[in-house]
Amino acid sequence: MSNQRYVQGLAKLTEIDGEAGEKVIRSLADICPDLGKYIIEYPFGDIYQREGLDLKTRELVTVAALTALGHCQPQLNVHINGALNVGCTPKEIVEVILQMSVYAGFPAALNGMFVAKTVFSERELSAV
Repeated sequence: MSNQRYVQGLAKLTEIDGEAGEKVIRSLADICPDLGKYIIEYPFGDIYQREGLDLKTRELVTVAALTALGHCQPQLNVHINGALNVGCTPKEIVEVILQMSVYAGFPAALNGMFVAKTVFSERELSAV
């Protein structure tokens, strides 16, 4: 079972996050490769494989959660890119981050918006 979870998870990670996701996994190889394996197997091998939410919705929810946490800028960068990769628009991403200002506060929303701004700039996209 674990091998199938890993194979499916790696495929889903690549589909959503591409090189950025693979880079995260590689960065763990010399300190805790098991964490990389767990990331592939659980979130991407189990949760992202479930029915009920499409990939766009899952990525928007992830962007919301990481924004609300307020201190996950590197992970938020990866998932904003992932959201774009699965068809979310910059406007949708901005609206999700703006919504978090109500529930997580302005500092968290500002941190998230600046990450989005960086990602959009790198990808030559505009949200307005």
